Amino acid sequence: MTAGRTTDTSRRSPGEVPDPIIHEQPPTRLEQLLGHHRATFLVLLILIPLVCWSWIVVMARDMYGPMIGASAWMMTLRWDARHVVLLWAMWAVMMAGMMLPSASPLLLLYGAAARRSGGGAAAGASLRIHALAAGYVAVWALFSVAATTAQRILSMMLIVSPMMTLTSRVASAAVLALAGMYQLTPIKRACLHACQSPLSFMMHRWRGCCWVLMLLLFVGGVMNLTVILAITLFVAIEKLLPFGATAARIGGVALMGIAAWMLLLTP
Repeated sequence: MTAGRTTDTSRRSPGEVPDPIIHEQPPTRLEQLLGHHRATFLVLLILIPLVCWSWIVVMARDMYGPMIGASAWMMTLRWDARHVVLLWAMWAVMMAGMMLPSASPLLLLYGAAARRSGGGAAAGASLRIHALAAGYVAVWALFSVAATTAQRILSMMLIVSPMMTLTSRVASAAVLALAGMYQLTPIKRACLHACQSPLSFMMHRWRGCCWVLMLLLFVGGVMNLTVILAITLFVAIEKLLPFGATAARIGGVALMGIAAWMLLLTP
């Protein structure tokens, strides 16, 4: 019976080239996760930030232009309830557009954990991912309340102009120095480590990674597209790239240098 068996080699002609062996690579965990929750991450990490950025661009262009469109509500000296709510909404949308993409490591890791704990059910895991993203945005919405309050106080003190920019060079230098010093503190390093390695989020609480950087919006202009984009890119570099901690320290030194330069130019 053994003698009757033939192999592929014995059936090939002497000059025939054997077929190449193709080693199919198994999908990575990231590919598996994106395959299960592609629509979820498409909405959270691409669609929602794009909608927010579209609104930011329209708002900023009108604000630094005729102010007859999306930013027309700003042309008032009255801080009534409508004005405060719209100002808070402006901050909240801007924070969502700037910060949600940089939360991708946390959302991806949590999605994998939620799927495993849910026995592989994609629907339940997607719901948990959306809930986490909603909580993340809610935290920045609370920060927007603080930013709106600060803007109101600074406006009453005539430190912030109607274009939402600090009018005092000394105040601008102070904010730059504060942000720069915070970049070099152990608290910043600890928070940034939690952002870069979100597994620790599953075991410990963390917060405070980037909020001081948002104060820089008052220096360059709250709706200045260049400043908004620069902060967004810097936060993404800090959180997503391997050299993020080094970039944070370099950024801190640079901010303090700019603050000193501004003070030297102050008459």
